This record gives sequence, structure tokens and C-alpha cells, in this order.
Amino acid sequence: MENQIKDKWNEIITYLREEYVNNDILFRTWIEPLEVVSYENGDLIISVNEEKQGDSLNLIEKKYKIPLQIAIEIKTQEQVNIVFKYKSQLNNERVSSYINTENLEEKYPFLSNGHSFENFVVSGSNNIAYAASVAVAENPDGQVYNPLFIYSGPGLGKTHLMHSIARYIIQNHPDYIVTYTTSEDFTNSVVEALRTNKQKGDPTATSNLRKKYRNVDVLLIDDIQFIIGKDSTQIEFFNTFEALYQSGKQLVISSDRPPSQMEQLDMRYRSRFNSGMTIDIQPPDFETSMAILKNKQEQSDIKLEDNILEYIATNIKSNIRDLEGAYNKILLYARFKNPNGQITLPIAEDALKDFISPNEELIITADYIIEVVAEHFNLDKDTILSTKKTKDIVLPRQICMFLCSEMTNLTQSEIAAKLKRNNHTTVIHGVNKIKEAIHVDKELDNTIQVIKKKLNS
Repeated sequence: MENQIKDKWNEIITYLREEYVNNDILFRTWIEPLEVVSYENGDLIISVNEEKQGDSLNLIEKKYKIPLQIAIEIKTQEQVNIVFKYKSQLNNERVSSYINTENLEEKYPFLSNGHSFENFVVSGSNNIAYAASVAVAENPDGQVYNPLFIYSGPGLGKTHLMHSIARYIIQNHPDYIVTYTTSEDFTNSVVEALRTNKQKGDPTATSNLRKKYRNVDVLLIDDIQFIIGKDSTQIEFFNTFEALYQSGKQLVISSDRPPSQMEQLDMRYRSRFNSGMTIDIQPPDFETSMAILKNKQEQSDIKLEDNILEYIATNIKSNIRDLEGAYNKILLYARFKNPNGQITLPIAEDALKDFISPNEELIITADYIIEVVAEHFNLDKDTILSTKKTKDIVLPRQICMFLCSEMTNLTQSEIAAKLKRNNHTTVIHGVNKIKEAIHVDKELDNTIQVIKKKLNS
């Protein structure tokens, strides 16, 4: 919203001058010096410059607030409430905010990345996840969506929303105890506690671990899929989950897949995860990608032409992380190749020649399929290629066979060789098993569709 209004600001005030302010002197005095500062919780903050306009905030608000709101609605099709503030007041608020943020980041180091609701670009691909996250942040008492479960592929904004929820609660509900952790940190904590207990013959470490994660009002855990299947860590997490859930504490969880696709997840916890709100985030469309790039450009001292931004947005469709990586690569490349000149589209294309291949189709290989399937089921690639025949390994192996037969030009004998099977009859059997199963097993069909999306992203 803020970016949209800034982009159309000249059109907005031109319309205001034509329809409401016929006097050029009045326009230059009261309207031209106004600046759009931010958009916060439905309020558009506009600064009044005391050095140019004097002590005139009340006058400007009385005469021009409604006409300006009308002009904005006509030019953007969005309704806003304008709040005028003096520039000096805003500067003081920024200093205060900076100091508070610095103090917060000492206590909550993950906040140092700067993720917040204000700098999250909302679009049709993520608006439901965003709205649910705001609802939980505003009402962290576990009564709105509990647990809130957000899932998507990598780099689409799950962690940004998790950090935003935590930041908002910490800043607006200071009496709440908030803990954020990644699955990797949680696993390391469990392993270290068990190791310490064994060495000292004393359960104190485990007791301290439980106090850390259970004596909280809000627990946010990122990338839960890496915990599933790790026995000790999984048991500790689910006991923690149950203790908090039964106490009415808020839980926020993220993953790369929905609970229904977690093959090794106990049915009780699939039901628990689905009892709150389960939401996915889709890859950004062109308009969202452009908005993200323009938002990033506002933070940079180097500006790229729109045709370069369009080139990035058109060719990078996987995730936000890759979008930002492409943008940064162009800036770095230009600093070395053309330090004093303009960044042109040919320079951008050259910078991204190894990053973007717009005329080449994605080539999916058997090795790539095996890697993606192994990652999806939290297995090592070597485990899938092993001789083990337990159900939790046979199914992913047969899915590899099925996808190789569908998505590559390999013969059945070549697929057998890639999967280290003795002969092609094993592949024929595996492919037929999956083909038959997906007609009656919707969950398996959904799993394969999710893996296909990962392969094509």
C-alpha cells in the first residue's frame, strides 16, 4: 500500500490541485511539501514540514485531509485514513524506536534480521497467511488460531512471518514470554541435554531444557519437518507441544509441507496440527515480485530501471530469496564491471547469465529426483539407494521409480541402475504399485504432487 501510494503520489496531488486547490500559492505552501512516510494498521502517515509550513498541521488536517483521502481512493482504488505528523515528531519516534529495537535485539537475537509485518509484501499468494499471522500477533492468548501452521517451499516468507509475529507480540504485549527456535536449534538442545545427563548422571539438563520451552506464553518453531522422525527430539517436542497446548498457550509452527504429507508423523499430532489453522504460501506472481523488488530498491542507494526489475521478476519465479539474490548480484556485478556508469539491461542480463536461463527448459535428472524425494521424506540419499526393505524406505524408493519413469527419458533398466536395483523388473513393479495406489490413496497422490512442484521450482 505504502509503495503504491508513493508511486502514484504525483498523480494524487495533481488531481487534488485540479479538483480542490485552484490557487498555485496554496498548493505550493500546503500540499507540495507533504511526504508519505509509512502505512501502519490502516493509517497512512504523512509528514508536515515545520521548516517550510510552520505550525500548520491542524489547518492542513482540517482543510485537506478528506480531499486528499478522496484523491488517493480515486487514483489507487484503496481507502485510507490519513494521519498527519510533524517531521520532527517522526524523527524523534524513529530514534526512540531504534533504541528500543537495539535493546530488544540483545534479548532476542533473531529480531536482528529486521523482519516485520511492515516490510512483508502482501499479495494473493500469501494474504491469508499474512492475515492469520497478524490475528495471532494481535491476540496471542491462544484463542484465535492455535496452533497456527504455515507451510510452503523455501524462500517464500514463512520465516519472515514467524519473526514478524514474535516481534509484534514482544513490542505490543511485553508481559508475554515469547520463544522462537529453529528445528535445528531445538534438536541440538535436546542432544546436548541428553549428552550432559549421560555424562553427569543427572537429569538437570533435561529439566532446564523443558523449563526453557514450556514456561512460555508463545512458542514459535521453524521448519518442523526436520524434527519428524528423530525419535528423542520428536518425543521431546511433542511433549512440549502437548503441555503448552493443554495450557492454552499459543503455538506457531512452520514446515515445507502440510501435516497430511508428513509420512512419519503420528496421527494424533496430524490431528493436533490441523485443529488450528493450516495455511500455505504460494510462489509470488509477477506483480508481487515487482513489489518485492521495488521494496528492496527503497533500501538501496543504487536504483535499477523498471525494465531490469521486470527482467528479474519475469525470469525468477521460484521464491523471494532468489529474487533478492538476483537483485544483489546485479548490483555487485555492476560495481566491478561498470563502477561509474549506468546499469543497463545488457549488464543485468550478463550478471545473471548463470542465474537465469530463460530459453532453456529445466532438465530433471534421476539424481535430482532421488535427492528431492529423500529430502521430502527426511532420508539420506544413500538410504534410498540401500538394500533396506522397510516400508518407510520402500515407498520413497518406489516414488523415485515412478517419477523417473514419468519425468525423464530413461529406460527402466537405466532407472534400475540409478537406484542401484538388480534389474528392471523391480522398477516395473515399483512404478505399477504407485500407479495403482494413487487412484485410491488421495494422500499419496497429494504427496507426489507436492514433490513434483518441488522438482519444477
